[in-house]
Parts: sequence; structure tokens; C-alpha cells
Amino acid sequence: MTTRVRMPRPAAAPARDPRPAPERPIETEYRPRTPIDAHRAIALQQRGTHDPAQTSTAGVIWRASRTPAGVATLAIRVERARVRAAAWGPGAEWALDQLPRLCGADDDPIGFDPHRHALVAEVHRRHADLRLGRTDLVFDALASAVFEQKVTGLQAFGAWRMILTWCGERAPGPTPRPMFAPPADWHLVPSWTWHRAGLEPPQSRTIVAAAARRASIEQAAGAASTGAERDAVFTSLPGVGVWTSAEARIRAFGDPDAVSVGDYHLAHQVGYALIGTRVDDDGMVALLEPWRGHRQRVLRLLALSGVLEPRRGPRLAPEDHRAR
Repeated sequence: MTTRVRMPRPAAAPARDPRPAPERPIETEYRPRTPIDAHRAIALQQRGTHDPAQTSTAGVIWRASRTPAGVATLAIRVERARVRAAAWGPGAEWALDQLPRLCGADDDPIGFDPHRHALVAEVHRRHADLRLGRTDLVFDALASAVFEQKVTGLQAFGAWRMILTWCGERAPGPTPRPMFAPPADWHLVPSWTWHRAGLEPPQSRTIVAAAARRASIEQAAGAASTGAERDAVFTSLPGVGVWTSAEARIRAFGDPDAVSVGDYHLAHQVGYALIGTRVDDDGMVALLEPWRGHRQRVLRLLALSGVLEPRRGPRLAPEDHRAR
């Protein structure tokens, strides 16, 4: 008598990574001279939960970027007194050299007086190690800010994810999931691809036009020594206003004084946190004036305070124009 035994179906084989096995990474460690919150400084560069260029898993921050030397992947582990990092790809050495600045090493809080307001002083007491990191990647910082013009974060981050996944370059190294560096040639992204990603024509036209002047933009912004000079560089581009310029300055240069005037919620939140009532952009600028030179630092501290204006209505429903 033959007994038939139903064997379990074999598990599906995991999708094979078509790339060659990664080479051994270059490794380094950075030991800050004073305690800094490197994890927060780096994490603020992530564009949404599903950013294909940055993610965190098992205590490691993974970053894919297009450096001046080529694409690089960074795996960063922040420990109590040091930051350990491994890097893969042609831009690995550049990324490791830049790591301290990404962690906030160039951010100097000297001259900042948190005691001008009780809330700011209290939050600063709890987060004295707050630092503003910088990527030194000017054009990609500008492009990511343009994605976020006049739309919800959900829309902006979704479009960013799609464009990088479709048009970016696969990151080297053993990333926890497929990751992608931004495109090398933003101006070659077809119009229908922008449309499929859900980015509006004004934003895609701004990025494409700016990409044609990428080298001069990066050179001029890098040579500028003040926020006002960098504003002049960025706002000379069609479609780039003061909000976009401030966001680019924050991301690329860790500008401690940048204020994103024109943000949909920021002025209301600043007014509510500092004086208990809404203000407009002019009112926000006036409230932040005592901290000129460190206004972005104050905004970061207010964001950490947990003091938020109660919602007055339903969330804005994002519009999807792709079917038109």
C-alpha cells in the first residue's frame, strides 16, 4: 500500500539582488568633542517614512546620496560618545569625510540665549545637545524643497519616492531594502514621469530649469557666506521663493538662522507656542527677532516642546490631478 504524503510547498525564494556582491566597506568613527544629538540631526534629512534615500532599521541609519565623487551609501550607528559609519560606492570617501557635518559638527550655538522665553529655555535645558546637520549637497536639497512647495507632506514625499525609485540610481551596499540616490540628470526626467509621480507642472518645470544651471547654482551657493547671499542665489531662479530658499539652506548648509516664511502652519505654531495665539508671517518674524542668528534653532526647539495649537478643522485632503 502506498501512502501519499502531501509535502509542504517550498517557500518562495527571495528576490535575487541583480547587483554584484558588495565590496568591503570603508569604515570610520567620529567622536564629537561635546555631546551632540547626531541621530536627530541626521534623521531630520529624511523625506517621509518611505524615503528611498534614507531609512532607519535596527538602530542603523542608512543614507543613499549622490556625492561630487559619485553615489554612496552610508550606514550610520550613533552611540553615546561616538558615531560609527561604513560606506560603499564611488562616493564612499567623500561621504565619510562629510559625516561630522551631517551630524552637526559645524553648528555653533555660541551666542544663543535661550532665556529670552521660558518655554525655549526649558526645552533647551532638556535638549542642549541639539545640533543642525548639513548635507553639503546643494542641488538635491533645493530639488527636495521644490517638491514640497504648496502641497501636503503626503503628496510631496510620495512624488519624491517615485521619482527617485524610477529615475535615481540604485544605492550600493547591503541596504535593508532597495534604496536610490537622486538622479544625476534631473533635467532628463520626462514630463510624463513627473505627472505619473503626482508632481505639479510648476514644480517640475522649476526643477528642470534649475538643473540646466546646476553647476553655477552649486558654485554660487557654496561660495556665499551668509544666508542673505544664498537667498539671492536661490531666489534668482524662476519658481524659487523665500520658503524654498530657506528650506534648501537648512538642508544643505544647516543654516541656524533660516526661517521658512510662507509655511502653511509654521507661523501659527510659533505664535501659539510663544504667546498663546496665532500670528501671521510678519508676527512670527517679529517674535523670533530677539534670536536673530539662531532663529532656526529656536524653531527646532519649539518643535520639540510638544506645544501644538489645537486643530481647528479636518486635515487638508490632498488632490490628485494625475487622471486629468
